[in-house]
Amino acid sequence: MEGASYRTIRTGGTFEVTEKKSRFIGEAGHAENEEEALAFLETIRKKHYDAKHHCFAFIGNGGAPVRSSDDGEPQGTAGHPILGVLQGAGLCGSILVVTRYFGGTLLGTGGLVRCYTAAAKGAVEASSVIEKKKGTRCTLRASYTDSGRLTYLLAENRIPVLDTSYGEDVALEMIIPYRKEDALAKKIAEATAGRTVPKDGRPVWYWEEDGSVLCEEEA
Repeated sequence: MEGASYRTIRTGGTFEVTEKKSRFIGEAGHAENEEEALAFLETIRKKHYDAKHHCFAFIGNGGAPVRSSDDGEPQGTAGHPILGVLQGAGLCGSILVVTRYFGGTLLGTGGLVRCYTAAAKGAVEASSVIEKKKGTRCTLRASYTDSGRLTYLLAENRIPVLDTSYGEDVALEMIIPYRKEDALAKKIAEATAGRTVPKDGRPVWYWEEDGSVLCEEEA
């Protein structure tokens, strides 16, 4: 994926809107690709097997592909408004499905757009949304003498430290934000007179959740 960060749904939420006995149930989920999005949609269809419409919108990891469906509703009254909610929230790697149970009264195109939008927006607001950032996970080994100034240097530069272990030396497991690798390596070398450098670097996506920094290796 191009770019250094993106917003995505971590844990999906649900929200329901009722209008003239028609029920609109919005459900949000995380989907990195089209395969995951279709699997999420199929889960919703099975859960609400007796509903006629399962309208959805999906934006893949990186902003592509982009998909939406009115699923039998008048053209432009469901899929496009749901997609607008995803785009308005700046979300990628995410899917929104709004299931409709028909209540027996026609709502008109304006009523449908309003209800599908409200259900989708409510589902996003009920979800846990995170910002994933691109970085390099690596290990920094330093002497006990150097570890104090390195800990201060990393904190000063807002470098997430995942773990610290103590043995013959101090090992810091950290994530260097994308495109800051060279600048930080230079600062570390200056702080330790060249005695230590980051090693074992591998690309990851990382994010903050409940006060902790989590990460996953880049696919």
